[in-house]
Amino acid sequence: MNPPVFGVYLPIVVLAIAAAGFAIAPLALARLWSKNFSPRKPGPQKNSTYECGLETKETSWIPFRPEYYLYAIVFLIFDVEAIFLLPFAVAFDGLGLGAAIAMMVFLLLLVEGLVWAWQKGVLTWV
Repeated sequence: MNPPVFGVYLPIVVLAIAAAGFAIAPLALARLWSKNFSPRKPGPQKNSTYECGLETKETSWIPFRPEYYLYAIVFLIFDVEAIFLLPFAVAFDGLGLGAAIAMMVFLLLLVEGLVWAWQKGVLTWV
């Protein structure tokens, strides 16, 4: 005799309801909290400066040098290099010639990127 279909899917339905409850409950509680405890209308205290308590004297826009992004990208590239080199160094004795050639190609590409960054002046801190 076949078991009832509802009994087979009952755990999935219960978990789906629990998942929806975990997602909806914090939103509902936040909504209730804001309705009961938040100020209803904007005023001088609500619109006052919050971050550091000081009013701004000039414009808040400061010039940002895009070279800092290049430092971050170069750092990420060589950080990922270390992540890929560590397993290779640990298993160096057990790997064959193909793995060694693949790692040499990987290192060649990284050195090429480092030479490019050096020639473009990315590595000079100005």
